[in-house]
Amino acid sequence: MAKSSLLELWNVSKIFPGVIANDNVNMSLNEGEILALLGENGAGKSTLVKMIYGVNKPDTGAIFWHNREVNIDSPNQARAMGIGMVFQHFSVFETLTVQENIELGLDKEFVDQLSDLRQEIVEISKKYDLHVDPDRYVHSLSIGERQRVEILRCLIQNVKLLILDEPTSVLTPHEVSGLFRVLKKLASEGSSVLFISHKLKEVTELCDRAVILRGGVVTGECIPAQETPESIARMMVGSETELSENYPKKRSEESIFTTTYLTLLPTNPFGCGLTDVSLTLRKGEILGIAGVAGNGQEDLLAALSGEDTRADKANIVFAGKEIGKLNAGARRKLGMAYVPADRLGQGAVPEMTLTNNTLLTNTTALIKNGFILGSKLKALANEIIVDNKVKCHNQSSQAKSLSGGNLQKFIIGREVQQAPIVLICAHPTWGVDIGAASAIHRQLIALRDQGAAILIVSEDIDELFVVCDRLTALYEGRLSHIVETEKTNIEEIGKWIAGGFIQQKEVDHA
Repeated sequence: MAKSSLLELWNVSKIFPGVIANDNVNMSLNEGEILALLGENGAGKSTLVKMIYGVNKPDTGAIFWHNREVNIDSPNQARAMGIGMVFQHFSVFETLTVQENIELGLDKEFVDQLSDLRQEIVEISKKYDLHVDPDRYVHSLSIGERQRVEILRCLIQNVKLLILDEPTSVLTPHEVSGLFRVLKKLASEGSSVLFISHKLKEVTELCDRAVILRGGVVTGECIPAQETPESIARMMVGSETELSENYPKKRSEESIFTTTYLTLLPTNPFGCGLTDVSLTLRKGEILGIAGVAGNGQEDLLAALSGEDTRADKANIVFAGKEIGKLNAGARRKLGMAYVPADRLGQGAVPEMTLTNNTLLTNTTALIKNGFILGSKLKALANEIIVDNKVKCHNQSSQAKSLSGGNLQKFIIGREVQQAPIVLICAHPTWGVDIGAASAIHRQLIALRDQGAAILIVSEDIDELFVVCDRLTALYEGRLSHIVETEKTNIEEIGKWIAGGFIQQKEVDHA
């Protein structure tokens, strides 16, 4: 039996100054269907779903809901129609309970109609196996549990269409499986799901249909179950783009950087700090640290990069030198480079040009007798842009004018260009499309093959298996043992990032 139409877009366009974000987009979504919306960074996915959710209004075209043309003027109106959206960055308050957070996100008129909000949360949580306790404080929840709070907030409003933006990017494999069960149950009851993701293996597993955007235009459609992640990637980026491959793993015995029993108190009230973190980085090797956000990654990165110098000097050793008390600048002079998690504000200054952002971490080579070598600086900035295929107007473009993927390519290119002895790299392809991610992976592998020691902290387990030679996991500030990538699997690492290695240690010591 054919499913009824829920949502249709007819020739929808959205134009911003100098950019056509969506160009005559036609798309349909049926009741009970899980539809993937795919495309590279800047393809127009976010703009499109924001029009459906009432954040933006189309400049031309029409939106139909249950075969009737509608004007969706605000998220409030969208929610009243039965459209819910869970953004990539959750909007929850850590110092409030689950129930208080859910109530804050609901319209007052809707809350007044409920006889008992707490009971409603309990019943819907039980129905969809969400395991959400209305009385728990959000700061005590894992990232996966916080996402469930956001989803439950939508379900309470009898959602007919649930829009999810990169919903699995911060989840453990077990949490991903739980999310997919919820989405499939929703679809079986007649609700629809619009699923935005760069993880194509998940798209083939979950989605009934996929629509591909390139440059704001719908360029293709497919049934994911009949495709492979590779064939879908080709539809997204074009046949001319070089994609990631299974890179050969390397082994090295030459240690260059170590931490020994590194223990630090958390830097914020809801952090977990670090406890007895010991690791060894070897020349010509990539070590990957898996884990879900909030398990001490920020504290570890700050301690390794030199932003946090609270460690004892002997806790961190670089090329035989105790550096625990050295700041970031001093560590860079020894041959360390750093790609931080926060691109705008930490990796680059938003208002500064790409030329001036090149100077930020390259002062030794670009300054002589207190003067900036202007022509050399401009040449280097242009070299980084060209070599890394950074899409921008020119080297005078402000950092904030670049898309996330292009800014990340620039930052990594800037750090790799310095041929560091050690590279600390946080979330190298976070929110980056498959074409840009493949280019970044090739850069990291090339740097490794030149003899550099690389540490990657990432929440993307698939990525770590592609590029890393050894793997470990961080959970509540503790590090699991380190294993060669070829001697483990995603299921085992998935258990470790949920704390399974701590339970195993307790068994071993019993």
